[in-house]
Amino acid sequence: MELTLLLLALAVLLAAGAPVAFALGAASLSAFFMLGIPPIVAFQRLAAGMNVFSLMAIPFFVFAGELMARTGIAERLIHVAEGAFGRARGGLGQVDVGASMLFGAVSGSAAASVSAMGSTLIPMMKQRGYDEDYAVNVTITAAILGILIPPSHNMIIYAAAAPMGVDVGALFLAGVMPGLLAGGALMIAAWAVAARRNYPRGAFPGWRVFLRALAAAVPGLMTALIIVFGILLGVFTPTESAAVAVIYTIVIGAVLYRTLGLEEFFAAACAAVKTTAMVMLIIGSAGMFGWLFALLEGPQTLAALLTAASSEPWAVMLMVVLILLVLGAFMDMAPLLIITTPIFLPVAVEVGIDPIHFGVVMLLTLAIGLVTPPVGSVLFLGCAVGGAKPEAVVKTIWPFYLALIATLLLVVAIPALTLWLPALFK
Repeated sequence: MELTLLLLALAVLLAAGAPVAFALGAASLSAFFMLGIPPIVAFQRLAAGMNVFSLMAIPFFVFAGELMARTGIAERLIHVAEGAFGRARGGLGQVDVGASMLFGAVSGSAAASVSAMGSTLIPMMKQRGYDEDYAVNVTITAAILGILIPPSHNMIIYAAAAPMGVDVGALFLAGVMPGLLAGGALMIAAWAVAARRNYPRGAFPGWRVFLRALAAAVPGLMTALIIVFGILLGVFTPTESAAVAVIYTIVIGAVLYRTLGLEEFFAAACAAVKTTAMVMLIIGSAGMFGWLFALLEGPQTLAALLTAASSEPWAVMLMVVLILLVLGAFMDMAPLLIITTPIFLPVAVEVGIDPIHFGVVMLLTLAIGLVTPPVGSVLFLGCAVGGAKPEAVVKTIWPFYLALIATLLLVVAIPALTLWLPALFK
């Protein structure tokens, strides 16, 4: 009875348009009062949800992403992608996907990618005759690739929420191949739509210009390699790697590129503080909600329902994917990772699914939710950056959805796509 009321209260608050953090908090507080638990416990659980050492990596990664967006790294990556992919039909769509993959490898943030890539490429595409809906659709779907291509702070959230230990370095490596596959699928979708709409081809700038652009972008791209291999070689922890990313970005922005001044630094710091505050409040509220959900034996109930339906790993995985696709359309990624990982991961492990493989599937599924209405945060951010109406964008986004869903089904069906690379570094 109490579990039903807890879930019903959350659903009503979300349907009424309450912010996710407040909906989680209010639903949890109502359950605390109903169960006769002192309200002070609610605030203790809120603080405990945020008081996790590995989560300290989040503000550092967010800050690094904001710094990268203000130091010209995004523009340099666009020049590299334009040289590599710009000759295809609708070449700027390919450039958008390629640049977002590269930027995702250094920022790990979908929101930062939309802001950095969208502010440059969406106006550029409009000027060259591309439709507004196409420009926004390519940008927002390509932006979520940074959630899979390491480093990704969402992978750290998953590892922190997992009830059993999950190797963050292995998780980083596991996201590489699915991220590349998703990028390739989006490029095919972008080319198909561009060919149907007869968008123009780009021109190759020449090897000298391309190699010069690549050389200028290498210092920024080194960020991802330093972080991933530093963790794998045991040089630093994931939290320390995030701090290293900030220091490295400041050095190349201020000393090498000379594009990072005090004004850009403080603007990045303020933006990072705002984003971190929102994310941590959501994580704390989700932790409080998750504690109540566990107290009311919600995980056991849901696990029993799933295993009663089927004990086959692929069937359990598909059921979880369907549930997360629906939930992802109504809630943001961070709270869903905190709430659902302790619920679904033990069930997945029980039926023989590797936690690393399961984590990548969860991340890709919830990433699709970021561009799915009615709550998709990346969808609405991209529309705001591009000045487009969300309803117009959603009408024509389906080829890109199909590309992402096809990639998701491949990753579900073939665990080796995620596990072979981590196995090489064991």
